[in-house]
Amino acid sequence: MLRTLSCTALLLATFTVAAAEAPAAQPETLTILSSGGIMGAIRAVAPAYEKSHGIKLDIQAAPSMGDTPQAVPNRLARGEKADLVLMVGSALDNLVDKNLVNKASRVDLGESYIAMAVRKGEPKPDISDMKALRKTLLDAKSVAYSDSASGVYLSKTLFPSMDLGKAFDAKAHMIPAEPVGAVVARGEAQIGFQQLSELKPVRGIDIVGLIPAKAQKMTLYSGGVVSNSTHQSQAQALLDYLASRQADAAIEGSGLKPLVHKTAQ
Repeated sequence: MLRTLSCTALLLATFTVAAAEAPAAQPETLTILSSGGIMGAIRAVAPAYEKSHGIKLDIQAAPSMGDTPQAVPNRLARGEKADLVLMVGSALDNLVDKNLVNKASRVDLGESYIAMAVRKGEPKPDISDMKALRKTLLDAKSVAYSDSASGVYLSKTLFPSMDLGKAFDAKAHMIPAEPVGAVVARGEAQIGFQQLSELKPVRGIDIVGLIPAKAQKMTLYSGGVVSNSTHQSQAQALLDYLASRQADAAIEGSGLKPLVHKTAQ
């Protein structure tokens, strides 16, 4: 009897030691492709969300559009794995149409507006109205703008409408695959235009302010669950959180304008 009890105790001790030495289960990882315009918001909520939900967020920078390999549409088209995309709403709609993102999951998250920046410590030109903005553009030695939604609008619509001339065309440049603020911070452009939420995280620049209302174009940032994601429910839960009042402070802090939430019935 004593021998049997000793064997049992030994087995229990062995199992206890084995359990203690077994590696802890690793949390599941959600891969998120995020445009720079909403990157600040997702990074702001990530630490607390990971802790409260026991999940890891792998947040990767990916432009909403453009010819660069890093752009969200190009990455999904070549079969890169992802669970959630955060990007310009109109570009997201194209992915929904191609069945790359679940239509039912799509949700709008915040409004973005275009701002102008200069290198840190440099004089801040006047852009208080359309006349002042035009003078600033003509006087600038070099101008940079993005290859995403705001830059396309500026180069295709706003600048041509302002009668800036060929000299302006020669000094204005679209910046691919890099924040415009970084180019301005290095002194490679005197002034730079991009959405406020994309300029805010960049060091080495001063944000002059939003361009005038008459020149402004609002860009809507949205999110959706990737159709072939293997973590559909977890990705949807994160997206629902980003679209809730709980994330409003992070959305606003990033430079976006939170959307009005529907009142619960």
